[in-house]
Amino acid sequence: MTQTYRLLIVEDEPLILMDLEFAAEDRHCSVHTATNCTHAMSIIGDNPDAIDVAVLDVSLGGGETCFPIADALRQRDIPFILHSGDLNRHDEHIRSLDAPLIAKPSSAENVISAAIACANGGETGAKRPAAD
Repeated sequence: MTQTYRLLIVEDEPLILMDLEFAAEDRHCSVHTATNCTHAMSIIGDNPDAIDVAVLDVSLGGGETCFPIADALRQRDIPFILHSGDLNRHDEHIRSLDAPLIAKPSSAENVISAAIACANGGETGAKRPAAD
C-alpha cells in the first residue's frame, strides 16, 4: 500500500502551483495550497497535524518571503523544502534556514519527490522525530 502524504505547497505563480499540485496528487498526496504568508499561516495554525511536509517558494511577490512560514513550520517540527528561482537576492538567509533547496526551473515531479524524501527523514528544514 502506498503511503499518503499531506503537503502544504506555498507558491505565488499559478502555473507552477498547479503543476506542483498535480504532481503531488499523482503521487497520491493530499494537498493544501497557499499563495501568500497569511493563507499559509492560517493553514498551519488551523491544523498543523494535517501537514507532513511543505514546499515553499522563497519569494512570494509583493515583497513577501517564505521565511515566517519556514519559522512556523520549524517550531512545529514540520519538515520543508525550498523551491526558488531567486537565489541571489536571499542567498544568505536561505542558507540560514538549513533546508533542502531546489532551484527553479525544475520539474514538478522532482520537487514532489524531494518533499516526500524530506518527509521520510531525508534532508530537511526541520527535524521531525521518527515515529515509534
